Amino acid sequence: MPANLPPQYFEVEKKYREARSTSEKLRYLEEMLAIMPKHKGTDKLKADLRRRIAQLKDMGSARKGPGRRTPAYLVEAEGAGQVALIGPPNTGKSSLVAALTNAAPPVADYPYTTRIPTSGMMQFENVQVQLVDTPPLGEDFIEPWYPDLLRRADAWAVVLAPPEDPLAQWHACNALLADLRLTLKSRRGPPAGGFDSRPALLILNKSDLLPDPEELELYREIMAELLPTHVVSAEEGSGLDELRAALFGILGLVRVYTRAPGKAANFQAPFTVPVRTTVFELAGRIHHDLGRRFKFARVWGQSTFQGQRVQREYCLQEGDVVEIHV
Repeated sequence: MPANLPPQYFEVEKKYREARSTSEKLRYLEEMLAIMPKHKGTDKLKADLRRRIAQLKDMGSARKGPGRRTPAYLVEAEGAGQVALIGPPNTGKSSLVAALTNAAPPVADYPYTTRIPTSGMMQFENVQVQLVDTPPLGEDFIEPWYPDLLRRADAWAVVLAPPEDPLAQWHACNALLADLRLTLKSRRGPPAGGFDSRPALLILNKSDLLPDPEELELYREIMAELLPTHVVSAEEGSGLDELRAALFGILGLVRVYTRAPGKAANFQAPFTVPVRTTVFELAGRIHHDLGRRFKFARVWGQSTFQGQRVQREYCLQEGDVVEIHV
């Protein structure tokens, strides 16, 4: 007997698949269970939802139980992706996170203000990216959990700033990361073998402290030879719009939109999928039944004519609108 699920169910299931935190997943699963019609065709699906709800609740109670506290450094992933801000003391990482998100990390003029990671959600157009303010990367002391924190992130943003020489800061950061078997992918060559790395960009913060345009441009040119570089001032708010776009860009994602036949697409809630995701893979992400029954799709996008019929191997592009047929 078919399940005959209503459109609202698939809308909530989409939110569930995009959710990054346990609490969000639990909320959407319970909402899916409430929406689901009550008949024999949904019995197996209902049992599966209840099983997943129970598993998530068990995970939550296990973390809260005696002797099972969640580590303070563990930042639960949320949004389209997680970007860790790393850099030496007093480069303004906390100020940047405060300027780009709704978070309020401690900000002070003295070094090592940040002792534990603080996260906040950065809005970029119609998606959110999680930024994590990390403890300073300095020679005095590095927390033993610091490497694990960086490995959990999807990308890194290296924050450098005057009055110190940014190039010297870059070399110091790379040396300290190498001791942790981590490395920054530089345009000057491939990363060392056996070292973990992530997509990364450079942020030259506190540009307001470099009033000479020629000096600022010189630093920009030098740093751009290493990684994509963005010059900003968290204090004055300059360069932040371009930085938002760049922070989303290093995640390697594209935004695509779905529509039911004969209906308009919802441009407020895109699917964010890795570059080179096929339309068939998108169908499976939306619902396993769509992937199993997939026949073809129609796509409205910059690389297709409007409503072009495509097969399962078509790779989705930024801004595509997809109509899946089964």
